[in-house]
Amino acid sequence: MSGEPRGPEVLRITANAGVVQARQLVRTLAQECRFSLVEQTKLITAASELARNTLVHGGGGTMTASVVEERGRRGTRLVFADEGPGIADVDLALTDGWTSGGGMGLGLSGSRRLVDDFVLDTEPGRGTVVTVTKWVR
Repeated sequence: MSGEPRGPEVLRITANAGVVQARQLVRTLAQECRFSLVEQTKLITAASELARNTLVHGGGGTMTASVVEERGRRGTRLVFADEGPGIADVDLALTDGWTSGGGMGLGLSGSRRLVDDFVLDTEPGRGTVVTVTKWVR
């Protein structure tokens, strides 16, 4: 494990361009962590879904991305935060195939499967924060 963990970078997601920038930043961090191409793709896909959710359902927000080291492992942590309406039924929102819009319904549940750690903090009227971490194998 070479180099120091990379400090957090905060990216505003207020338009489609922010979703593209989120993917690009996550790709850079995943490469710095030396994820395999398959693991990079999983993390970038999860980031893309969560950034799109932040924009579409949360009305925009931020992604905070960093390289982290914990217990001798190195990974990439992404925190997506918005001040949107929040999620009333978390279990339903995490069900494969369920969608509150016109999407495929794989955003939250699919993202959860693509990463190693997934934490969803939401409440109606308070917004949503999703924290995901992928560890180098």
